[in-house]
Amino acid sequence: RWASASCNCTTFPLSCPTLVSRRITMKLSIACLALASTCVYAGRPQLSISLRDGNFDGVEGLDPTLNWEGSSSSGDVDLSYGIESSVRPTSDIASLPRNIWGKAATNVGGWGVSARADIDGQDRSNADLSFDADNEDADLSLRLTASAGGGFNVRGVEATKGLDMDGARVTINPRYNMETEEADVVLGYDKGDTSVRLTASQDNQEVNVKHAIDNTKIELTASADNQEVKIDHTMDRTNIKLTASADNQEVTISQQLDDQNRVAPTINNRGDISVEWERSLGDDSSLTATLRPNESLNVEWRDNDWTANVEMGLDGANVDGANVHIKRDITF
Repeated sequence: RWASASCNCTTFPLSCPTLVSRRITMKLSIACLALASTCVYAGRPQLSISLRDGNFDGVEGLDPTLNWEGSSSSGDVDLSYGIESSVRPTSDIASLPRNIWGKAATNVGGWGVSARADIDGQDRSNADLSFDADNEDADLSLRLTASAGGGFNVRGVEATKGLDMDGARVTINPRYNMETEEADVVLGYDKGDTSVRLTASQDNQEVNVKHAIDNTKIELTASADNQEVKIDHTMDRTNIKLTASADNQEVTISQQLDDQNRVAPTINNRGDISVEWERSLGDDSSLTATLRPNESLNVEWRDNDWTANVEMGLDGANVDGANVHIKRDITF
């Protein structure tokens, strides 16, 4: 078809000025045809519109983003795919996609296997790959991550084996990072309101323990370099969250004043204080203000699908500039 064009190019005309406009038209036509042909299998796209930071004279201040996903099947293989793209007016169509992904999944000999590729829309020379295999009967899963771009490079491999013992769930998860040549193993234990995670490598060991008692949740994390405890307690309309480590201690007391108003002051060992006030406006709408004296005042207003954020710097009682972000999620 290129040979039939009225030009003197004898090779593929990547730079032929005679065919520039025709190539652009063909790209637009192919994109529209591909979109129309896959709508049968695709879900509804989601469009979010936010304001870009800065000063703009017109619609350049808008930053609309389109998220679109679809699925289909070919024999025993299930396919899914999606794209996140900017939809701002531009003559450079190639600059619009932000992320493109695709996944294929099937069953082979009792193993559920899948492969997924994620491509940065602005750097399509490389792809992040992941391969998974799960066997429910053996309670075993395998995972391999890699990159493709200038060759196939394996980044990491791991396996997870599960065991049911006396009403408890035990998991063993060895991992190996090919890029850093580091290996570790994660041991998990879950039973009722208690969970334990032990991560061990040659250089570091860390244990995380979570336990719930009625309205109180306790979490302890300990390693050779750091120990931290978190306590979350709820009583009637009051919630208390305490975080304590050797270097930092912080407490938040959240009080539900009535059905519409909640206030939550926070203080830490450095003397930093912040106060959050939330006002319910009904119908999934709310107004939340967070004050950090001599630092900032942030206000978030949610009105169904609309979200507006105002961030203001504070210097004493003076407001030092303001940033406004407005976003709306549209599903159609």
